[in-house]
Amino acid sequence: MKPFAITLDVGSSLANHTGSWRTVKPVYVDRLPPCNHACPAGENIQAWLYRAEAGDYEAAWRELVKNNPMPAVMGRVCYHPCERACNRKGIDEAVGINSVERFLGDEALRRGWAFDKPATASGKKVLVVGSGPSGLSAAYHLASQGHKVTIFEAGLAAGGMMRFGIPKYRLPREVLDAEIQRILSLGIELRLNAKVTDIRETMTSGGFDAAFLAVGAHRARHAEIPAGDAAHVLDAVSVLRSMEGVEKPMLGRRVVVYGGGNTAIDVARTAKRLGASDAIIVYRRTREKMPAHDFEVEEALQEGVMIKWLSTITEADQSSITVEKMVLDDKGFPQPTGKFETIEADSLVLALGQEVDLSLLDNVPGLELENGTVRVDANMMTGYPGIFAGGDMVPSDRTVTIAVGHGKKAARNIDAWLHGVEFETKKAPLAEFERLNPWYYGDAPKTVRPMLDIIRRQSSFDEVQGGLDEGNALYEARRCLSCGNCFECDNCYGVCPDNAITKLGEGARFAIKYDYCKGCGICATECPCGAIDMVAEEI
Repeated sequence: MKPFAITLDVGSSLANHTGSWRTVKPVYVDRLPPCNHACPAGENIQAWLYRAEAGDYEAAWRELVKNNPMPAVMGRVCYHPCERACNRKGIDEAVGINSVERFLGDEALRRGWAFDKPATASGKKVLVVGSGPSGLSAAYHLASQGHKVTIFEAGLAAGGMMRFGIPKYRLPREVLDAEIQRILSLGIELRLNAKVTDIRETMTSGGFDAAFLAVGAHRARHAEIPAGDAAHVLDAVSVLRSMEGVEKPMLGRRVVVYGGGNTAIDVARTAKRLGASDAIIVYRRTREKMPAHDFEVEEALQEGVMIKWLSTITEADQSSITVEKMVLDDKGFPQPTGKFETIEADSLVLALGQEVDLSLLDNVPGLELENGTVRVDANMMTGYPGIFAGGDMVPSDRTVTIAVGHGKKAARNIDAWLHGVEFETKKAPLAEFERLNPWYYGDAPKTVRPMLDIIRRQSSFDEVQGGLDEGNALYEARRCLSCGNCFECDNCYGVCPDNAITKLGEGARFAIKYDYCKGCGICATECPCGAIDMVAEEI
């Protein structure tokens, strides 16, 4: 009888034998979901969506506010970069994360959920200058860590640019006020009409151990436009700020706005609501180059706002402005053409950007300023020990979400600095779409949030975008793929041919009995969320 032999190809799956012959083994891993990674506020989005999809909305809200204390505000004004990063886009559409966040925020206000008070007091005092999103976020996190926090606010009311820069049709003031009050209820002292002119003197006289500077960009930039004595030229910051007063700004029937950012869009849409028959935005570049978010541009166009692209204003007088047409050169930059037109206008509003008043830093040594902002290190501390800064005051994009993230990051580093240590963070590898098994997920189109009808949008300051009801919010939360993290679907348990997977109970996930596992890799292949790696067996 001819003997037979088995030839083993160590490069094939046949090499993965049981016991000492196994070359790779499965290991459960946790990866960073792309939504979490993209969130400027550092929210653990996947964690609170997991709670929400189970219907435990209070637990979801409490998980959310570990990082962001204003979900009802953020659910209205955040531009949700998390959704642009969502892996679900590879199947159908991104999960409506921002919609669920707003639902949880509104649910918390409706039910009166409050923050947990700190168990102990640290004995440390921290000064926060500015009550905008960054200042409020820092104050919340510092107070939660047991520090005594005092906010100095130069204005008549808290909220910063959320109140004085975002129109009511995007952010109802009762929502903003309620979330601010919940933050202050942690024992935070708010001093209004308290402008800080010398930060070191204020810290010394108040006995503060550290300070976080979060002064907003409330000063408008201006352009050198020849204007007659009777020309009605205003700045966008003043126009939006005056909307909080009793007397609304007098803009007239024909309003021209000069600029291309979100503030320009807000002013034009506000003008329409104040009764302007014509609200025209003049912008020197194309729509593709416009810094305003595209969906806001589209909403403005729907409401009757007109936009003159590739145009610049050269002169303004009592009843008109002169506009010069531009053309793009071979490098994509706008160049004058010498072709002019006249537009009738009762007022011209300049929306050319904002600056921060840094005069409170005049007597502080060691600071490094850059383009009207103060430079900070990786821990958000300025060049002067104990003085931290964030939000509009530091080099960064200026959004509410980024400001909230700055406040949280600064608070954690302030807490560490006060204790003489450094705050450390570690991030897991990113959960990429290629590791998922999309065939386990059926098509489930994203829920579209309701919008106010055009007529009411043009004639009132009622909120334009509505929220989800409970059924839609639950559906939207359940569209989450749990990228990179086990959600106990039992797939690995069901497909293992060797019964090597053990269920540890709800919330405890699974364990692998390696005495039975032959390293075939079926569990890793069939894991919907890519939470199992096949790693080399240690010999």
